[in-house]
Amino acid sequence: MADGGITPEQAAAEILRRRRARNSLVEFSQAITIPGAPVSEDPDEWLFQPIESSVALHQRVMMEQIQECIETEYGRLMIFAPPGSAKSSYASVVAPAWAMGKNPGLRVLATSYAATPIIRASKRARQICASEEYRNIWSMPTTIVKGSNASDEWELTNGSGFFCAGLLGGITSSRCDLGIIDDPVAGRLEAESEKNRKAILDAYRDDFLTRLKPKASIVLIQTRWHQDDLAGSLLPEDYKGESGFIECRDGQIWRVLCIPAEADRADDPLGRKVGDYLWPEWFSARHWQIFKTIARTWASLFQQKPVPDDGIYFKRGDIKRHRKGESPDGMAFYMASDFATKGDAGDYTSHGIMGIDGNGKLWLEDGYSEQKETDVTIAAGVTLIKRWKPLLWMGEKGPIESSIGPAIRKAMRKTPNGWAARYMLASIRNKVQRAQGIIAEVAMGNLSIVEGTWGDRVIEILIAFPGGRTDDEVDMLSLFGRALDVMRDGKQDAPEREAPTKLFTRRHIEGMDREDQREKDARDKYYT
Repeated sequence: MADGGITPEQAAAEILRRRRARNSLVEFSQAITIPGAPVSEDPDEWLFQPIESSVALHQRVMMEQIQECIETEYGRLMIFAPPGSAKSSYASVVAPAWAMGKNPGLRVLATSYAATPIIRASKRARQICASEEYRNIWSMPTTIVKGSNASDEWELTNGSGFFCAGLLGGITSSRCDLGIIDDPVAGRLEAESEKNRKAILDAYRDDFLTRLKPKASIVLIQTRWHQDDLAGSLLPEDYKGESGFIECRDGQIWRVLCIPAEADRADDPLGRKVGDYLWPEWFSARHWQIFKTIARTWASLFQQKPVPDDGIYFKRGDIKRHRKGESPDGMAFYMASDFATKGDAGDYTSHGIMGIDGNGKLWLEDGYSEQKETDVTIAAGVTLIKRWKPLLWMGEKGPIESSIGPAIRKAMRKTPNGWAARYMLASIRNKVQRAQGIIAEVAMGNLSIVEGTWGDRVIEILIAFPGGRTDDEVDMLSLFGRALDVMRDGKQDAPEREAPTKLFTRRHIEGMDREDQREKDARDKYYT
């Protein structure tokens, strides 16, 4: 052996190493230098420092499932893992670099909530592909095409290409064989915005999916922010954090890899025992304890359960139940409604009948929750009035009340014994602030909800708040919470009711004016 040469054994070992790197994403990750943080603060920096840690168990499992997805026609994979687990490094940087080298001509589209983070991933992947160790892995030496310098789109000498864009910025480039969505939600504020969640889902359906070639695969990587985030809009409504192959609401079978910071299932995908933390070689238990004190953050970002089992603002153990007929006699009843107008996709109209006993305790006795046309939901409210004869029908001021208020009054006047004074509360935009009154009552054990299907639904929505897909029942109950001073005042003089008159006659019009005045008088009476 000449100086500087290698032995046959070393040559055989190197050939084996390269063969393994070509055939296995996990082995590939060990054969190249993975870029980590940029070497400077310059946002245009192209060079990144190497990642020094070795591959952890959860990263190995992620890469194995990513490879399987890439190699499967119409592969679909969701990965949920806590911040800091390096999921983006392996899914958006290492995986596309390996796939592009292994499959000449492969086109990769990568996207995120904005262009900046995914462009950084693009630069890191490009640094791998420009390295000598990468070039030497492939039987046909592969590297970056000369002149392919754009940070958002570049190509390899084997015909593969990588392009990226922000999900909401408009994806207009060529079609792809592999689509990667890395963290489609920027943060809590965006996750809480129904408008933003809808925009993300529309961009996924209309922009991202239309860029896929036939048989293309998709890898979606994210932490869970909200029950109705992008992953949540695809997963079944009864998804509880399990891993495996799951039939989703888009009609596709997705492989789901859900990795919580603390194992909470016997079928943990990493084989951990319940209570074991993620990546103990890197994160101590103390690291996780910092976040466990923030219940909502821990449940969503770290446990991948935007809706914790026990609730955040409404605790399951604080909610009382009763059977029909078990509530005290002689209660005063009130009604509250949160209306959804036509066009509010996903929203429900929710009516509730609340009784209040002599000790001031609240008994939710009856209700209605449906996605129907406004005339149907108004009629349902009037039916509840006939049944329970509430002293007041409470709602919230605003555009919806302005648009349907006349229709509500008309429906009540047409129905014998279907009239109740309307009691309108000022609008409050912040839902948590709006709910403080009823939150306090539940915490003190002062609310009992009637047993049955509707009551079960109300409880699950309370537990999910504010990360649930719908919160209409919370809004309805919040009206009771904000009117407790009125309800506990003990005044039970029901306003006079009139027999219905023929519509649009002089008597009817004059009656409308009289009842408008009576409603005002009733509201004033309950305030004084």
